Amino acid sequence: MQDEQFMKAAIQLAYDNVISGHGGPFGAVVVKDGQIIGRGCNEVTAACDPTAHAEVQAIREACRHLNSFQLEDCVIYTSCEPCPMCIGAIYWARPKAVFYACTQNEAAAIGFDDRFIYEQIALPMEQRSVVMKQMYPPESPQPFEAWAASAQKVEY
Repeated sequence: MQDEQFMKAAIQLAYDNVISGHGGPFGAVVVKDGQIIGRGCNEVTAACDPTAHAEVQAIREACRHLNSFQLEDCVIYTSCEPCPMCIGAIYWARPKAVFYACTQNEAAAIGFDDRFIYEQIALPMEQRSVVMKQMYPPESPQPFEAWAASAQKVEY
């Protein structure tokens, strides 16, 4: 029953976000040990930030709460199947599970279609709609070399 309550909390965040006029119809919560430790709504237009998706916002809040960059033993509940950016953030955060309500097809039906991102990722770089071209001045490997030699690095 708790899973359903957490999903309802994510859906309520999404609904309230739309009703308030603050952003898109997406909400997410991060749960650890039966407690919500992170909440997020889509704030892309309100914050003028294309990364301000519900899942990313919830992950940020949960990580601050835990004082960690990982969500070990956490579960994310989100009102919609995560987009490619959010999937990347989720994998970097390493929760143990993600539950979602609506599908990417339902999101696409109301104008939130991310299929083009999946299609672009599958293309060779020279065929993508955003130019992506390597520039490699001699200094390029220096940050990686410094990281490899650093005794202060925190692996992730």
